[in-house]
Amino acid sequence: MSKNKGNIPESDDGKLDINKSVFQSAREIQEQHNAELARQQAEMQRQIELRERQRQEEYDRKNREERIELMRLKQGIIDKSETIHEEKPEEENLTLGKKIFNFFYHNKWWLGLAVFAVVLTAYLTYNLLSRPNPDMIVLILCKNDAVGNSAQLEEYLETFAEDFNGNGKIEVSTYYIPYDDENTYANYQTGNDTKLTTEMQSADAVIIIGGNNVREIIAPEETLMNLEEIFPENPHIKEYGFFLKNTDFSEKTGIESEFITDDLYIGLRKPRRLLYSDEEDLQETYDRDFPVFEKIIKDLSE
Repeated sequence: MSKNKGNIPESDDGKLDINKSVFQSAREIQEQHNAELARQQAEMQRQIELRERQRQEEYDRKNREERIELMRLKQGIIDKSETIHEEKPEEENLTLGKKIFNFFYHNKWWLGLAVFAVVLTAYLTYNLLSRPNPDMIVLILCKNDAVGNSAQLEEYLETFAEDFNGNGKIEVSTYYIPYDDENTYANYQTGNDTKLTTEMQSADAVIIIGGNNVREIIAPEETLMNLEEIFPENPHIKEYGFFLKNTDFSEKTGIESEFITDDLYIGLRKPRRLLYSDEEDLQETYDRDFPVFEKIIKDLSE
């Protein structure tokens, strides 16, 4: 039997099949070409998907920053925005329809603020008329259902309160707003944006239980008291918050310790100018509730 030279195959009678080897070589070249083409197409698709993902991430980031900036404008935390600007229309001859469209388009933020103010006023009125009249209200501003829906927490707080309204009983209400900093659409759908802004512009409550997920919205450094100045050397206090982790808050409220996260704290709002309340109103609430807050801090620090 003759030996096969190189990679050239033999025919059935033992002779070299040159035509077959040429066909195989052409097929291999075509397969390599197809594989390279497929690789290039896959790389192009990957680059397209990467650019699209980057554009979407940038859009989502800007949208989130504008919503946060708008909420801070509404709360009065900042007076003007470097992110949100009123656009000025170009001088040109426009039809009446285009002028109306441009008016709404270029004033959308201010019109939005006006609509928000109307909705907020209506909500405040409804909230004032429908809300019970407790001796004290504590705001719970965190995404934590175990804390926000705890009846035992209210009972614990009532042990430090007094009959401020003189109706013969002591009642403390917790108002839970499960604001989710990672899901602005859900906050809008559930009305948590409006609820949070409303309560931060109300003088009904100065004591809050919060977490880091509302940090950007309420700006604690600007809206909360520096507790280090009020309770120096307290190991559970850092700047604006008395942090509940590693205290006996869980045992005294019946809330399981796994839900007492590292960022959960009790804070105290500053008496300051509000959109719908006078500074004196918040100061009055502050003066009334501070002794209760002081007792809570002392009890949880023992």
